[in-house]
Amino acid sequence: MKIETRTLLLLLASVFAASLATRTDAADAAFTCREHSAAILESLRDGRYADATRDFDAAMTDALPAAKLQDVWGTALPAQVGSLQGSDAPQLSYIASGEVVETPLRFARAKLVMRVGCDKDGKVTGLFFAPAPDSADATPATDRPANVSETPLAVPSPLGPLPGTLTLPKGDGPFPAVVLVAGSGPNDRDETIGPNKPFRDLAFGLAQQGIASLRYDKRTLTYGKQLAATPLTVDDEVTDDALAALGLLRKQPKIAAGRVFVVGHSLGALMAPRIAQRDGHLAGVVLLAAPERLDLNVVLQQLNYLKTLPGSPQAPMAAAIHEMEAARDALAKADPTHPPTGEFFHAPASWWLSLAHYDAIDAAHALHAPLLVLQGMADSQVPPAQDFAAWKRAFAGNPHVTLRSYPGLSHLFMPSGNPPSPADYARPAHVEPKVIGDIAAWIARQPAAAAR
Repeated sequence: MKIETRTLLLLLASVFAASLATRTDAADAAFTCREHSAAILESLRDGRYADATRDFDAAMTDALPAAKLQDVWGTALPAQVGSLQGSDAPQLSYIASGEVVETPLRFARAKLVMRVGCDKDGKVTGLFFAPAPDSADATPATDRPANVSETPLAVPSPLGPLPGTLTLPKGDGPFPAVVLVAGSGPNDRDETIGPNKPFRDLAFGLAQQGIASLRYDKRTLTYGKQLAATPLTVDDEVTDDALAALGLLRKQPKIAAGRVFVVGHSLGALMAPRIAQRDGHLAGVVLLAAPERLDLNVVLQQLNYLKTLPGSPQAPMAAAIHEMEAARDALAKADPTHPPTGEFFHAPASWWLSLAHYDAIDAAHALHAPLLVLQGMADSQVPPAQDFAAWKRAFAGNPHVTLRSYPGLSHLFMPSGNPPSPADYARPAHVEPKVIGDIAAWIARQPAAAAR
């Protein structure tokens, strides 16, 4: 199960991937794979989803049935990238485990690549969509700076270790340090979204200014299959593992235990005040793109915004909005002690119900630690006019709370398009250096928690 409240917005990073079957040779299968790829695309264009899945192997048939493929192609993709405008010539490549056919697709607001993998018998074993490389916009990946070191450091969880990375500045320390808490979905430690890695940008940028960090793969990424069979709450997904990471970080020899902070992004920012309350020893809390609340009404707002974007297919969007309204109404009537089965926008009822009475601003009012609230003003997921305005109203004149806004920056604190859209996430970019500099400068001003 994927817990991904931003699925429509971030689906560009990966719609679906299945492992490719082992394969050593078979030119005929490669030719068949090209045929299968063309047939899948033609069926998708015509809305014949059962035909599109006809050549799937058994694992793919189970993982991506026709109804789910219809949700992806007919609703989710158009919602974020607009309608399909055309396709270019497919390219065949060979890898150790099989063949892959890549077909460039041109949508109204983005370019994607459809990848289809086949086994030696010509069965389709993998299908996913990814941002297409664009040489004109390409930004080289950030290599680790020479004055920054990284060490594997796993965060304990009830299901087992969560792979993580401790990033340290040059020197002996002790250094102030942050735990990076990611947004919704099964994020890796870099919070990878398409070609972008905002948490890696933050870790490297902060380390160059003397601040260590710990980032880790989320429980929903590492143990997604195990979680599928159990009721899940937001604390299971976010809060509890962040608290474990804080405890682990304080024990590291180069870390100043009294100068540990939480930096949360999106869902991580929503939950950061609760994390700080339960930890009780933080030197400060940094919120990046923090919503005040999260429920299906928030998702509906996102869908309604997507519907206004140029190229958005109106019929699929209207259907998605209607479905979301029905899910919202069903959850409103749900009994928290006996939550309904099934998923509600990619999360179980137990997850949504665990957020029903949580308000991040109310939780932040109870904190004794200082607060830094940052907002990109071209954020299409957490609307500044709504959420950031609420934070400003709540903490106007409070000397312990600092608020900063950044014109033209997206939900990832990277340059946004005009109008802002999910296609922004497909363009390679980096977190704005001023944002990292403002976080570092604010942390440098905060005394140790024990001194309060």
